[in-house]
Amino acid sequence: MAPSTIPIVHNKSPSNGKEDDYMSMAIVEPSSTLSHTETSAQRHARKKREAEARAYQPSKAELARQAEFNRDEALNASLPTTSKGYQMMAKLGFKTGSALGKEGNEHARKEPLGVVVKEGRAGVGMDSETKRKFREEASEEGGDEGVHKKRETEGEFRERQGREREEKRLEGLCWGAMKVLEGFESEDAESSKVQDEEGGAAERKKPRPTKQINLLWRWLVRDRQERERERRMRYDLHQSLSRNAAYDDPDEDKQDKQALGDEEEEVEEEDPELEEFNVLEPAERLRKMVEYLREKWKYCFWCKFQYPDEAMEGCPGLTEDEHG
Repeated sequence: MAPSTIPIVHNKSPSNGKEDDYMSMAIVEPSSTLSHTETSAQRHARKKREAEARAYQPSKAELARQAEFNRDEALNASLPTTSKGYQMMAKLGFKTGSALGKEGNEHARKEPLGVVVKEGRAGVGMDSETKRKFREEASEEGGDEGVHKKRETEGEFRERQGREREEKRLEGLCWGAMKVLEGFESEDAESSKVQDEEGGAAERKKPRPTKQINLLWRWLVRDRQERERERRMRYDLHQSLSRNAAYDDPDEDKQDKQALGDEEEEVEEEDPELEEFNVLEPAERLRKMVEYLREKWKYCFWCKFQYPDEAMEGCPGLTEDEHG
């Protein structure tokens, strides 16, 4: 393709026919036919962009935003003059910017009522009722100053989170201490049972009532019994769907009969002493358990070791901080 050239026209003087200087030269603009043509690569990229634009599918969020924008724009727009309603009001004397009704009424409305879109599923007066209850609760908690709910600062939030984590950790240590106490008690009971069998008093004893168990690990036993009771109730429900009530199995033990409803189950009464103990702070309950382990079993909960004598030589101390 030959390079395009720009023609230059030289102005000549009409009198003497001599050429003027270069300052009087007239440059002719190139015609549109000399414009740069589109290459095949550019045409391919353009068609690809157009195809992608035609095939684009907006997401649900984009469609919802577009619908909300169109709705707000339509609600904020004034009534067009081409509307049938505007034309009917114009015939009755209405003019743009004036109010409806009797002339001279200063309180007449010049704009229609605004539309408030309700997107929730609650009733019409639910929001105001919720705000009223919130104000009442806030006023009861903090008087006049508690109308606005106090916001936690960053330091208070971190402090509260730290206390909750520490309480949860101490609760876990309490459960561990209860299991250790129960283990020592079980070993003591087994040794007593072996001595009775050797002495000829191998008589089967009934399990002790819960209230006779030491208060320090009584809650562990109550929790285990409650979970076992729930398991038997589920088993009872499962068996009742496929078992004949008149059937009597001679191989069933006492617990099976209780689970199937053939024998009344002994229900534990309320234990106010245990409830009072559980109200204590986890740190206080843990301290009592650690002291009991040291006094009776010569066992340090933090060292995880049972010492041979009461001196407990080598144990740093009673608390967790002393053990590092």
